Amino acid sequence: MGVQKSVPTSGECVDFLTEKESGKLETNRPILQKALERCRLTGATLLVAKLDRLSRDAAFVLSLDGDPTINIRALDVPEDSGVTLGIFTVIAQHERKMISQRTKRALAAKKEQGAKLGNPNGADAIFRSGQQSVHGVAAIKRNAQDRAELLRNEVKDAKAEGRETLADIAQWLNQRSIKTPRGGKWHSTSVRRLLDRLS
Repeated sequence: MGVQKSVPTSGECVDFLTEKESGKLETNRPILQKALERCRLTGATLLVAKLDRLSRDAAFVLSLDGDPTINIRALDVPEDSGVTLGIFTVIAQHERKMISQRTKRALAAKKEQGAKLGNPNGADAIFRSGQQSVHGVAAIKRNAQDRAELLRNEVKDAKAEGRETLADIAQWLNQRSIKTPRGGKWHSTSVRRLLDRLS
């Protein structure tokens, strides 16, 4: 991700920033925010190697493209045009959706064949291996906490109806078709983890 004066063919590089966050994210990307701030302050062009590294969300890219203080160039987009940039972003977003749907269908087919999916230890195996990044760990914790907060009122409603035990709350959530973070059914242990996060 480069912040470059003028156009890429003749400008000088003001700064060079490397970001490891996924292009699926629009928030919690401090490197991208720093690059955008440098562009606003210097009038430089934000130069990215690939458009989908900037973002795969069309609305987000179009909002940046509509910002008069930001000029964006992606090396994989052949023309320097806001219209072209928007079209390529919409295509990238559609492609992301199709990949997700194909993956879900393939996993469902494997599950029907009796295959065991996923890691039974969840993220614990990653933590034990020492391969997790600081950002990765923070993202996992943040997502888990955000999910728990979404369920706070559900737990409150369950308790208001007299559901006090872990099993009772699990049953209450399952009856309302509320899935666990992994998309499964609630059990006493998963409710205990949820309550621990909410406390």
